[in-house]
Amino acid sequence: MRKAILSCLALLPWPVHAQQREAWQAPTLSITRYEEDWSDLADAEKRAHHWTGSFKYIPLGNDAWLSTGIELRARSESYDNNLWGGAEAPDDSYLWLRAMPYADLHAGKMRAFVQPIATYAVGVEPSSSPIDQSRIDLLQGFIEADLGPVTLRAGRQMLSLGTERLIGTRYGPNVPLAFDGVRADMAVGKARISLLAMKPVQPGPGDFDDATSHDRTLWGTYAALPELDLYYLGYRNRAATFGGLEGREVRHSIGLRSYGLRGAWHWNVEGVVQFGHYQGQRIAAWTMGMEFGRRFPTLPLVPDATLRFNVVSGDRKAGDGKLGTFNPLFPKGKYFGELSPIGPSNIISLNPRISGDLGGGVTASLAAMAYWRASRGDGVYDIPGHLIRAAGDSRPRFIGKQAEATMAWQATAEWELSASLSAFAPGAFLRQTGPAKTLAMLGLESNFRF
Repeated sequence: MRKAILSCLALLPWPVHAQQREAWQAPTLSITRYEEDWSDLADAEKRAHHWTGSFKYIPLGNDAWLSTGIELRARSESYDNNLWGGAEAPDDSYLWLRAMPYADLHAGKMRAFVQPIATYAVGVEPSSSPIDQSRIDLLQGFIEADLGPVTLRAGRQMLSLGTERLIGTRYGPNVPLAFDGVRADMAVGKARISLLAMKPVQPGPGDFDDATSHDRTLWGTYAALPELDLYYLGYRNRAATFGGLEGREVRHSIGLRSYGLRGAWHWNVEGVVQFGHYQGQRIAAWTMGMEFGRRFPTLPLVPDATLRFNVVSGDRKAGDGKLGTFNPLFPKGKYFGELSPIGPSNIISLNPRISGDLGGGVTASLAAMAYWRASRGDGVYDIPGHLIRAAGDSRPRFIGKQAEATMAWQATAEWELSASLSAFAPGAFLRQTGPAKTLAMLGLESNFRF
């Protein structure tokens, strides 16, 4: 663990001297990057307000300009008793390195966006997985046309829909997720409607070998209104695995999300129902996630207290002709926290969290999690949906409890340092079905983006 921590700290771009922050505020930096709008920097005087201005808007002639940027991330993760002592290397400690430059060319109503990626992992045992290391590849590369009421985008692109409950970027792990396909966006009144036809990209172990999946297909529509999202997503997988069987899965998801802010209160409530078929079985699955919180602006540290509660269905009885296990499709990578050994299938979770502003660009949070099985007839899954602990004859529902502390320092507008410390104590179900040691993880991260 110490070796990985020292390696990570050696890579941090420590500033030589403190600098006063510029008054100019850049647009919010996004994970997908293509959502950032730097067109207001056509004014040369605005570009001169910050050192990044000359990179974010490069004039190329009449009605043509180029925006550039990069992300450089170093992240160390050190585990004790990974998968509660059941992993091949339970006491693993490794370093992730990632570079993601991009170029965004605008010419009239046309646009071309290109983002290569370089990802490397040091010290992963027993070997690196596709989310640890993919070397040099094309993360995003698409052409976009502004056709007036409709914007059409075709090529390789990252997707982030809503709170990424079903479709996310997998930003937390070292190798993000991208899709190959077509997306059309249109504005209808106050609503923004997106139509999707995509296939996920499967990372390869070498350079320039990421490939479009032959087995999995995603399609659907997502309507985003003020404080309300409504969506339908279709999914097909020719090599799905549930209950030890492999076969063809066709699943339809219909979701509704309500979210917003009223004074100091905020909320985010989302429900999804799934239906379809798998290997002669009828799919009937669902999830409901609720989040309610309140900010206290007059108290020291301006704390924000949030309570999250999730119920995600599992399969009640194998062989009854009905599959009740919820499929999260392509969710965010760190689903329940920085340490997320289990994913959103067959789960009931309770997650209180409090965060605060310590001043000087430093924020901190404390969180607790408790997990139960939604169905005794189903086991525990990881975030991609792989079964990691079968139900067997075990009857207890309680999976375990977790505590997590995080701290982040926004040293400059472009550079952030963060750390997390997490521990997961197994409950009765894990103790009855396999290794059940307390799992701990220390995460350290340096992220520079502009």
